[in-house]
Amino acid sequence: MEVMVMETQKRALGEEHPDTVRSIACLASTYGKQSQWKEAEQLQMVVVERAKKMFGEEHPNTLMSISSLASTYQNLGWLKEAEELQVMVVEAMKRVFGEEHPDTLKGISYLALTYQNQGRWKEAEELEVVVMETRIRVLGKEHPDTLTSIADLALTYCMQSQWKEAEELGVMVVEMRKKVLGKEHLDTLKSISNLVETYLRQGKWKDAEELGVIVTETQKRVS
Repeated sequence: MEVMVMETQKRALGEEHPDTVRSIACLASTYGKQSQWKEAEQLQMVVVERAKKMFGEEHPNTLMSISSLASTYQNLGWLKEAEELQVMVVEAMKRVFGEEHPDTLKGISYLALTYQNQGRWKEAEELEVVVMETRIRVLGKEHPDTLTSIADLALTYCMQSQWKEAEELGVMVVEMRKKVLGKEHLDTLKSISNLVETYLRQGKWKDAEELGVIVTETQKRVS
C-alpha cells in the first residue's frame, strides 16, 4: 500500500513535493521495521537529499532524516559511515537546538552506541557521562531518559571491567525503576538482569543467584 501511495504521489505531485518525500520516508521506516535495511537505506538517501534541498542542511527535518540514515547504517554494520553522520548531526544540533536539548542528547547517545559497537568504550563513556549528567540536571534522576542514560553508562563501565562503578549505577537503576515503574515492569526486570551480569563477571555468585531467581519468578508470574 505504501509503495502504491508513493508512486501515485510521484506522478501526481512530483518527486520533490513535501508529501511525496514524506511518503518515501514512511516507506523507508516500514522497511526498517521489517529489517530490510538495504531498501530502507536507498530510500533514506533520497529523503536526505530532498530535505537538504527543501529545508537546508541544518533544518530539524534534515537532521532527523540524516539521523535515521545513520541508524540504518548501524544496522547494516557500516559503523564508520554511521559515525561520520552522527558526528555531523550532533554538531549541527548543538548549534541549532543547544547542548541540553533532548534531541541533541539523543544524538549524542546514538553516537556513544556506535562507539560501543566499535569497542571504543572510553569514547562511549565520555559521551555517556555528559548525557547522564545533563539529563540528571535538566530532567531529574527519576526521568525515564535519565535512567536509560545511567543504564547505558553502567554497561560501558562493565565492559571496561570497572566493576565498582558499574555495580553502583546498576543498583541505582534497579532501585529507581522499581520506584517509578514497579517491580514487575519489563524495564525493571531488564535492569535486574543487567545487574546479575555485572555480579557474574565479578564472581559474586550468591548476589547473582538471588537476583536471577527474582527475575525468573517474576517473569513466570507476569508472562
